[in-house]
Amino acid sequence: MCRVREAAPRGKDDQVSEDGIERHIIAVLVENEAGVLARVVGLFSGRGYNIECLNVAEIDPEAGQSRITVVTSGTPQIIEQIKAQLTRLVPVHKVSDLTQEGPHVGRELALIKVRGRGEKRVESLRIADIFRAGVVDSTSRSFVFEITGAPEKIDAFIQLMAPLGLVDVSRTGVVAIARGEKPI
Repeated sequence: MCRVREAAPRGKDDQVSEDGIERHIIAVLVENEAGVLARVVGLFSGRGYNIECLNVAEIDPEAGQSRITVVTSGTPQIIEQIKAQLTRLVPVHKVSDLTQEGPHVGRELALIKVRGRGEKRVESLRIADIFRAGVVDSTSRSFVFEITGAPEKIDAFIQLMAPLGLVDVSRTGVVAIARGEKPI
């Protein structure tokens, strides 16, 4: 599960634990070629850094570029080291620490399967409506809901569905982009 607070202008001490560990969303613009993701993940695993969320997608087919969004945690020194090492990888064009660079928007998509009958079925539909989750599959015994939003919203939806017959959860991980007109 990926837990990232919705980004907004905030003080330097937000998202910092008592031991100085900070959570950061890092966007990496890379060549869309075989082995790039393995190199990025290898950089993290080889140095003992944790990846809390990872999302990769091609963003420019003509230029052959993909965007990797990584959510990771560490002390300020570790975060700086991660960014410096990512920048040195050959297929990397640009590294942006969205958490540090200013306001950004982060969202996640989840598919959530709930099994139920009678009153539990009606209650799951009512809660889904409140959360603006859509029904993307329905049988006489189950629903699959699609929900998009901040990870905390998805966490809350899952918690409410658990007593109603939660069967399965599939989450994309966070995708994020800086606010305003400036590109990565």
